[in-house]
Amino acid sequence: MSLGLRRPFIDVEPLRTSPAFRRLLIGRTVSVLGGFMAMVTVMYQVWDMTHSTAWSGAVGLAQALPTVLFGLFAGARADRGDRRRIFLFATVGQGVCSLLLAVQGFLGHVPVTGVLALLAVHSCFGAIGGPAAGVFVPRLLPKEQVAAGLALNQVSSQAMMLLGPALGGLVLGWAGIGVCYLLDALSFGVAFYGAYGLPPLPPEGEHSRTGLRGVADGLRFLTGHRVVRGALVTDLAATVLSMPMSLFPLVNAERFGGDPRTLGLFQSAVAVGGITASALSGPVTRLRRPGLVMLYGAGTWGAALALFGLLTDPWAGFGLLLVAGAADTASVISRSTIVQTHTPDALLGRVTAAEQIVGQAGPNLGNLRGGLVAGWTSGAAALVSGGLLCLLAVVFVGTSTPELRQGARSPGGPALEATPDVP
Repeated sequence: MSLGLRRPFIDVEPLRTSPAFRRLLIGRTVSVLGGFMAMVTVMYQVWDMTHSTAWSGAVGLAQALPTVLFGLFAGARADRGDRRRIFLFATVGQGVCSLLLAVQGFLGHVPVTGVLALLAVHSCFGAIGGPAAGVFVPRLLPKEQVAAGLALNQVSSQAMMLLGPALGGLVLGWAGIGVCYLLDALSFGVAFYGAYGLPPLPPEGEHSRTGLRGVADGLRFLTGHRVVRGALVTDLAATVLSMPMSLFPLVNAERFGGDPRTLGLFQSAVAVGGITASALSGPVTRLRRPGLVMLYGAGTWGAALALFGLLTDPWAGFGLLLVAGAADTASVISRSTIVQTHTPDALLGRVTAAEQIVGQAGPNLGNLRGGLVAGWTSGAAALVSGGLLCLLAVVFVGTSTPELRQGARSPGGPALEATPDVP
C-alpha cells in the first residue's frame, strides 16, 4: 500500500542513491533562489534609477545576449575539458559579479550602464557554466534515473521561481539593494560546495574540435539527429508561437475588467500548475516513451491557451492556465530526458548549449510575437491563434518524426546514435 501511495509522486530515488547528486541539487536550489532574488533587485534598481521601460527591457537583453552569442562556443569548450572544473570556474565568476553588484548597491552612484555591464558579464559566466552543468545528471545517475533527476531539478527551480521574487521583495524593503546582491553572491558559494566534491568529468569519447569547427560538429548532430531535433523544434513551437505572459495584462483588461487580483492569479497559475505536475511526476518519469509525453504535453499547452483566449469566466481561465503549466512541465522534463539520453557524452555540452539558447530566445520571441499580433488584432486573438499554431506545429513534428513518437529509449538502454535524414 505504501509503495502504491508513493508512486504517483515525484521519484526521489536519485536523492537516496547518489550523495553527489543530492549535494549538487541543494547547491543548485540555493543558487536559483539567490538568482531570482537578484533578478527582482536589478529590475527594481534599474527602474528606480531611470523610470524607463526601455532600460528595464535592457535588463533582459543583458541576460539573454551572452547566452545566444557565446553559448555554442561555450558548449564546444565544455566538450573539450573537465566539465567539473569549467563549472566551478564559472560559478566563481558569477559569485564575483554578484559581489561587485553588492558593492555598487551599498555605495551607490554607479551609472545604469555599469549595472547592466556587470549583469552581462555575470550572464557570460552563466553561459560558460550552463553547458558544463548539462552533463552532470546523466553522468552521476544511471539512465533509468535520469528523468527523475531532471524532474527534481525542475521542481526545485519552479519552487524557487515562486519563492525567490517574494523573498527578494521582502529583503529589498527590509535591508536594501546591497544585501540582496550579497545574498546572491553567498548562494554561489553553496553551489560551488555542491559541485566541488564531484569527480573529474572529462568528455567520454572524441573531444570537440576547437572554434567554429567544434560548433559546426554540434550543429551537424542537431540537424541530423531526428529525435533531438524534433524535441527542440517542439519546444520552439510551444514558446515562440504561444508564449502568453506578455498578453495577460491586455487579456485581463479586455475580458476581466482589468482587476489586478485577476492578473496576479493568471501570472501565478502557470507556475502553480508546473509545480503540481513536478510533484506528481513519478508516473511520467517512469514511462519509456518520453517523446510521446513531450508531444502530448506541448499540444495540451497550446490547446489550453487557445481555450483560455475564448473564455470570459476568470476561474475557468485560471483552471486552464493550471493545465497549461502542468502540461508544459511534463513536456520540459520529457524534452530534457530525450536530449540527455540520446546525445553522446562527447557532444552533450554543445547540445545543452543549444537547448539553453532555445530556452532563452524562444520565450522572448514568443512574447514579442504575442505583442505584435495583439497590436494588430486583440489579446484574445493573439492567444487563440498562437495556441492553434502551436498545436498544428506539434502535430506536424509528431507525424513527420515517428522516431519521436515511438520512444526508442528504454530504461538502462544505450542512447540512440544519430538518425540521419532519409532523402
